[in-house]
Amino acid sequence: MFEADEELVGRVVRHLRRPVTVDSALDERVMEQIAHLPAHRGGGTARAAWRWLTRARTVRLSPLGALAIAAAFVVVALSRPDRFYRAAPASAREFGFVVVAPRAATVSLVGDFNDWDAARTPMQRARRDASVWTAVIPLTPGRYRYAFLVDGVSWVADPAAPVARDDEFGTPSSVVTVGGS
Repeated sequence: MFEADEELVGRVVRHLRRPVTVDSALDERVMEQIAHLPAHRGGGTARAAWRWLTRARTVRLSPLGALAIAAAFVVVALSRPDRFYRAAPASAREFGFVVVAPRAATVSLVGDFNDWDAARTPMQRARRDASVWTAVIPLTPGRYRYAFLVDGVSWVADPAAPVARDDEFGTPSSVVTVGGS
């Protein structure tokens, strides 16, 4: 069994050692083809990418595909975080939050009203160089737990509001109650 494999390997080696003949006119034919190529205009990859992006194309969609694209646009439009504050219910009242954080680069208001998402309610400085940060949001009547997230790492309870009972995460938070009219 092994001898047959050795014989096969020997035949392959002999075949690979045979000299290969190359057409002597190959170089001349290749150089002739290169000479007939269009001249390079420069601009490189950026220009080629721009031409590709601006070229007219035909796009065909089935009705189902067009419906899927339209549905995706609706989902994206409805999932924007800022929509929660633009379409506040008629019973909502504007409520202001203020915190003093002199060394903070960023401060966010997080709480039950925004699913504790720091990206939804970034606070603004009261003045350009001030250490006072503010945010005004509409709240419907109810009781809310909230805190300030300083520089994305430090949870700070509002010193001007009642402290909330300890939650399962051990982070400091405060309570605000918004009354109805």
